[in-house]
Amino acid sequence: MSPSSRPNGAGGDVVDLTLLVAEELPCWWSTHMPFQHKTFNFFADREDHPLPLRSRNGPYQTRWMLMDEHTGTHVDAPAHFIPEPGSGLPNEGPAGETTIDRVPLGQLMGPAVVVDVPDDLPGGSAGVSPVIPPDLLESFEGEHGRFEPGDVVLFRGHWDRHYQPGAAGAPYCHDPLVTRSGPGWPAPEPPAMRLLIGRGVRCVGTDSPSMGSCHDGAPVHIEALSQGVCFVEALTHLDALPVRGAWFCAAPVNLARGTGAPARAFAVLPSDRT
Repeated sequence: MSPSSRPNGAGGDVVDLTLLVAEELPCWWSTHMPFQHKTFNFFADREDHPLPLRSRNGPYQTRWMLMDEHTGTHVDAPAHFIPEPGSGLPNEGPAGETTIDRVPLGQLMGPAVVVDVPDDLPGGSAGVSPVIPPDLLESFEGEHGRFEPGDVVLFRGHWDRHYQPGAAGAPYCHDPLVTRSGPGWPAPEPPAMRLLIGRGVRCVGTDSPSMGSCHDGAPVHIEALSQGVCFVEALTHLDALPVRGAWFCAAPVNLARGTGAPARAFAVLPSDRT
């Protein structure tokens, strides 16, 4: 199925950048609560189903979910890694008061700048993420122009190719993170994030399950979230976007006190794209 569609009204195609969330897909962080989605009420009692269905309240269908805040495509708010000021905890600061319901929606939208991440980055191995260095970003600027305030920088490492149902999806998150038996996804370290912050970038996305490395994800989260930057993690279909010219938006669930929330992320392609 194509990730793009034509919107009603003016503008270019809309590209859905959001992972499908399902129990058979590796949509949850592998050491957190697994995603569950169950039928509460069905149209009528059904005994012929593998799991019997019940009509408890009438002839309609509804389901309930058990979902970690950081399931599927989601936004990290600063409070995810930064404690509130006065807590006495390491890395406390004002950004710790910014939960997902306090993140301005305008921060999560803007011109998309897509940075291709090469497959031959150094430092990767089983259970270890290769590093996205600042010189990769400087080289990008030399070819495609300087990052500007308001840009949404998206790391395109094609890691979403591992997002597969069942055992085939283990390389996406489980193997690098839990068993350390598979290669880690590419991840920027603090020097690269400092470069983006210095350019005025306030939203950074990736098609990996986390912006942080699989072997030590905290430093880059602390570096950016402490400055009020937000991450959009576990994106997909970034290969459908040009390097520049698309407009990005991520709309998270308005969840009170959330450290993050699942989001619908999409991009609008330039209308004159050929």
